[in-house]
Formats: sequence, C-alpha cells, structure tokens
Amino acid sequence: MSLFEINNVKKAFGDLTVLHDISVKVDEGEVVAIIGPSGSGKSTLLRCATMLETMDSGELIYLDEKAAHNDSSGHTVYASNTDLRRIKGYFGLVFQNFNLFPHFSVMRNLTEAPIHVQKRERGEVEAEARELIRKMGLEGKENYYPQQLSGGQQQRVAIARALAMNPKMLFFDEPTSALDPELTGEILKVIRQLAQEKMTMVIVTHEMGFARDVADRVIFMDGGYIVEEGHPENVISNPSEERTKQFLARFSGQGAINE
Repeated sequence: MSLFEINNVKKAFGDLTVLHDISVKVDEGEVVAIIGPSGSGKSTLLRCATMLETMDSGELIYLDEKAAHNDSSGHTVYASNTDLRRIKGYFGLVFQNFNLFPHFSVMRNLTEAPIHVQKRERGEVEAEARELIRKMGLEGKENYYPQQLSGGQQQRVAIARALAMNPKMLFFDEPTSALDPELTGEILKVIRQLAQEKMTMVIVTHEMGFARDVADRVIFMDGGYIVEEGHPENVISNPSEERTKQFLARFSGQGAINE
C-alpha cells in the first residue's frame, strides 16, 4: 500500500529551478534514502513533501488523500486547512538541528503536541512518552532541558517527539549532519531499529554505508533531477549513471561506503 506520493513536483526560487518534475512514491514499511551533493534539491523535496515549502506545480498524496493537486492552469492548489491539519498528522519530521523547545523539559517536548494538538488524555500520553524515552536510551533524562543534553541525546529526543504523535511515516532531513562521528552512530542505531520495526521512513543522508545497509531503495539526486533510483546494492555499490559514479567516488576513498 502506498503511504505517500509526490508527483511531477516543480519548485523554483526566483529564477533558480531547484526541482524539475520530481516524482517519488513510498510504500508502507519501506525505507527510502535520498542521497546527492549539496544543492541537489534533496532538502527542498523533503520540505515540499512535508508542506514546509509550497510547490509551484505537482501533486502531493498521503494515504490516498490529496494534500495538493494542480489546477487547470497547472499550478498547485492545496487542500483546506482542516484537511491539511489531518493529513499532517500522518507524518513526523526530524530536522538536522533538532528544533526542540529549549524551555521545555524532555517530557514536555514529547507530550505538548499530543495533549494540546491531538487532544489526547494526559495520562496515556505521558505513559507512551516514558516508553519512548526508555526506547531511546534516555531513562533518567525526563526532566532535563535540551541544553543539558548532548547533541546525540537531543536528536534522540527529537525522534521520540516525532514518534509521540503516532505518525504513519517519518521524514529525516540529514539527521546526523550536526553530530560528531560517535554521536552519529547513536542516531543511526535508533533509525536502524525503527527500520527493523518496519517504520516507513524517507531519509536524506550523507551516510552512504548506512543508506546501503538500511534502505530498501536509494534515490540519487543532482541538479534538481532524480538521476538514478533503485536497490541500494545497485545504486551505491554498482551505479549505472556516470554522475552517480562521480559522486560516490568521493566517499569510497574515505571508507564511508564500507563502514
């Protein structure tokens, strides 16, 4: 079953077109990694998918519900605010810079939205939050504030906060780019565990070995186009497109692909 589709999306900032007719479909339980050089359009695609950016044209569908479609002139029209609020509940988003509420404790960061946005019962939400805190290896940190935590711990809180909304799928925008190598390992371990649990995920990443080992499908983007797409062993270990080979050659000498 398809959880998410973005079809024929185009996006420009002024005269610069950053997405050229991009289409991506993600099935339930699938892990899709998006790789490519800086400026290739990866993060813009994620921001369009999660409605942080508006598309110039294209279609956006979650669970067969259209969040956006083209009007007769070929421009994107979004669903009503009521529909969009509901559709946004289908996914969670984890940013590279955590985006935690600095004046909220770990527990409150996890429980604020489920209680006040989803209007769920406090006792149930707090019980689920405590389980997520345990799952993320953050026991004893419930009353800590973000500035009292390491970057890896903050990112684990951010993942737990996204999961606290009980989404159908998660988007990750370079979740390890702000972390040193040791802390990067912490986060990749959490994402591997989610993959084993069949959480549907779309991950923009520079971690090539991780993408090869964890993703069901890899998409290589460059210049606002999807250059190559397929099984990780094909795209990362045996790419067919010359541009993909050039990009991956930068990593092979660093052991990043064979980690």
